[in-house]
Amino acid sequence: MDKHGYCPSMPIEQRWQSQLLAAAQRLHAVSPILQGGRIVRATGLVLQATGLRLPVGAACKIEISAAQELWAEAEVVGFEGNSLYLMPQSEISGLTPGARVLPLENEVLPPVPLPCSALRDTPLQQARARQLPVGMGLLGRVLDGAGRPLDDLGPLQNTETQSLMGPSINPLQRAPIDTVLDVGVRAINGLLTVGRGQRMGLFAGSGVGKSVLLGMMARYTQADVIVVGLIGERGREVKEFIEHNLGQEGLQRSVVVAAPADVSPSLRLQGAVYATRLAEYFRDQGKHVLLIMDSLTRYAMAQREIALAIGEPPATKGYPPSVFAKLPALVERAGNGAVNDNGEAGSITAFYTVLTEGDDQQDPIADSARAILDGHVVLSRSLAETGHYPAIDIEASISRVMSSIVEQDQLRLVHRFKGLLSSYQRNRDLIAVGAYSKGNDARIDEAIERYPWLEAYLQQDMHARVDVPRAQQELQAILGKGV
Repeated sequence: MDKHGYCPSMPIEQRWQSQLLAAAQRLHAVSPILQGGRIVRATGLVLQATGLRLPVGAACKIEISAAQELWAEAEVVGFEGNSLYLMPQSEISGLTPGARVLPLENEVLPPVPLPCSALRDTPLQQARARQLPVGMGLLGRVLDGAGRPLDDLGPLQNTETQSLMGPSINPLQRAPIDTVLDVGVRAINGLLTVGRGQRMGLFAGSGVGKSVLLGMMARYTQADVIVVGLIGERGREVKEFIEHNLGQEGLQRSVVVAAPADVSPSLRLQGAVYATRLAEYFRDQGKHVLLIMDSLTRYAMAQREIALAIGEPPATKGYPPSVFAKLPALVERAGNGAVNDNGEAGSITAFYTVLTEGDDQQDPIADSARAILDGHVVLSRSLAETGHYPAIDIEASISRVMSSIVEQDQLRLVHRFKGLLSSYQRNRDLIAVGAYSKGNDARIDEAIERYPWLEAYLQQDMHARVDVPRAQQELQAILGKGV
C-alpha cells in the first residue's frame, strides 16, 4: 500500500474507501477559507449583509476602514431570505457600501479521520455561540457588556470563557425557597421578608432613591457573590454607584457589568444577559449570589429598539411582542439551583428595578414584570419628597414567599402594622384639619397613637444596617403582644 492508501490487491470497494479516507485527512489538514459577506444596506440601527449564512445571535465584525484596519463588532439579530440583519455594537461612522463582514468567532474542526459518508455533512467551518469570560477572577472588576474591562486593573486573570446561554434547570429540580435572606433594610426585613432565591422588583420613578436602596442591599445582604448589572443608565451613575453606593468593601465580592445608555441596544441587551450568566456560573459553583439589575425596563427598551428596527410590529403601547417573551426568559434564569447529591444548592436572589414612566404602576413593562416576579417593592415619590427614606410604600408592596418562610406570629404583626398604617392614611386629611374626634373609632385612635413609631420604623439611614432579628424585635416593641 502506498502513502495514498492504494494497494493493487485490495477489492475495488475497499480501495476506493481507503483513497477517500486519505483524501478526507488531507482536506482537513488544509487551512479553511474564511467565508465573508458584504454590507448592502444601512438603515437606522440595522445593517443588511449578504454572502453569509450565520445563526441568530452569532457575532460578526464589519470592516470600517481597510487602510486603518478598523473593525466594528455586530450581532446577527434576524434574517430574510439570504440576507442577514446585523446590529452594530460599536461606532460605525465611515462605513461604506460593500464593506466586508466576517464571522467574529469560528470553530475550526480538527484534522481527524472521518468516515467517507460524513464528508458531505461536515462543514469545514461553523459559527460558534458568543463566548464571554466567567470565573472567580472577575470579583472586584468592572466590565462592559462584551466582557471587556472598564477599570484600570489590567487584563482579566483566572477566568474561562463560556456561552452566554446557560443550561436550563428543570423546575421540579430547583431547591425550594425556605431560608430568610437578610438584606440589612429594616422595612424589608421586618415587613417584606425576602427568601434566598427569590426574585423581587423595585418599582420606582426617577429620583426617588432606588439607587441608594440598591447600594444598601448590595453592602448589607448576606451573599457570597454580588453581580451588578447597570443597564441603560446614565454613564456617570456607574462610577457613583461603585464608589458611593457599593463601596470598596462591597466591590471586593462583586462583579459589575456596565452597559450605559450611550452604547448600542445590542450591547445593552447583551449586558443584561451577561450579568445573568455570571450569576448562573457562581450559583453552579454552589455560591449564594445576589443579582442586582438596574434596570429591567432599559433591557426591555433595548429589545424594543432592535425589534422595531428589523420590522417587528408594535403591540402594547409601542412594545413588540418579543419584549414580553424575553422578560420572563431572562428573569426565570434566576432563583435557586438544582439540589446536588449532598442536598445543597446554590442560589440567585435577584432584585430588578423597574422604571414606572410618569409613576404609572400600570405601565406595560411594570405590569408584565409584576406578574413574573416573586414580589415587588414600590417606592413612592410623595414619600421621597417629604424626606422619607427609603421611600417604600408598604401598602403597595408585597413579598409573595414571606408567608412560607416566617412564623405566623410575625405575619400577624405585619398585618397589624399594615392595618394601622392604612387606617391612619385613609383618615389623614380628617386628622390634619381636626375633624376627627378621639373615641369615635378605637382602631383609628390606636393608629394615631402609634403612627410616629410606625413612620420611624419605615425610615433608615443609608449607612445603618438593621438585621432580621433586630427588625423583628423592633416591630414587636412597637405593636406589643396584642394582635
